[in-house]
Amino acid sequence: MKIGDKVRFLSETGEGRITGFKDKKIVMVEDADGFEIPFAINEVVVIDNDNYDKKNEINNTAQQVQNVAKEKEAVKVDNHINYNYPVEERDGGEKLSVYFAFVPVDIKEVTKTRFETYIINDCNYYIRYNYLTAENNNWHLRSTGEVEPNTKLYIEEFGKEELNDYGRVCVQIMAYKKEKSFALKPTCEAQFRIDTVKFYKLHTFKENDFFETPAMVYTVIENDKVSNPLVVDAKQIKDKIYNNVSIEADDNYVRRYENKGKHGNPFRPKHKEDLLVIDLHANEILETTAGMSNSDILNYQLDLFRKTLEENKNIKGKKIVFIHGKGEGVLRQAIIHELNYRYKKYSYQDASFQEYGYGATQVTIH
Repeated sequence: MKIGDKVRFLSETGEGRITGFKDKKIVMVEDADGFEIPFAINEVVVIDNDNYDKKNEINNTAQQVQNVAKEKEAVKVDNHINYNYPVEERDGGEKLSVYFAFVPVDIKEVTKTRFETYIINDCNYYIRYNYLTAENNNWHLRSTGEVEPNTKLYIEEFGKEELNDYGRVCVQIMAYKKEKSFALKPTCEAQFRIDTVKFYKLHTFKENDFFETPAMVYTVIENDKVSNPLVVDAKQIKDKIYNNVSIEADDNYVRRYENKGKHGNPFRPKHKEDLLVIDLHANEILETTAGMSNSDILNYQLDLFRKTLEENKNIKGKKIVFIHGKGEGVLRQAIIHELNYRYKKYSYQDASFQEYGYGATQVTIH
């Protein structure tokens, strides 16, 4: 591999010409639009050994070629790196902004495709990250590493058969700069409840600033503000309960009041009965309904209804209130149909009018 060689990109479509070597690991490639882009050596393959630039070839010594070849062979690369941004500082990048994303390999086949996971560092700091998924009450470290400033890093690829492993995700971040002074940033951690049903919905993958294809992007920290939808201070919860303040936990767009009582939660609310409240209104459980038909919305609401009953099926006597609203009664009728035919062993009734109005149904697990 030498200056002037024509190469094909492995991580994306396109070809280019080698214009130089940044170091032993990074090769500079001029693409078809005339932009010079850094690529990891293992991310390009030579397709034409003709010399396109005699002058540059003279400057490329035989020793340099040998060193690059030895380095490529010696280093085993487990994850490929996609360099979409130059590794340099930019205006407005002094506040931490870090995201992680799920990207469909083939957006046109969203019901069948596999997915790629990325960590996105959209600031002027290097970050050291840990990426974890939950295993019951414990955690599994899926990836750890460093991401350069204004860069995104590929982590892994997975299929729909593995979605159950991604129900809860945690990202831990430590930020710093190299070879220069910098403002100290606190280490941070963000946990997320991932609704795996979204991986089957085309509209949940959005246009974004980081990928040419739609992606599902989650904010870890943005402008130094940490996103922490699942981390709740236990003492704060306990204080609120004993002061008769209702607790409203945000479970990734699903509002619910939850108490497990004798089933494991040491905090007991003021209510005499263990009660879980699920608001099925579309604006409560979906970021947006743009592009969704009425049928799509109804199916999503019913999926959440079934998932909730499945999660609580072993808690005998558990009472669950589903808020469906009055409207035209389509959602209520669909829920009653499910209870009459799929969940016959559960009893149900209209929920308290004083607390929920006329648009709620209470289900008791038996």
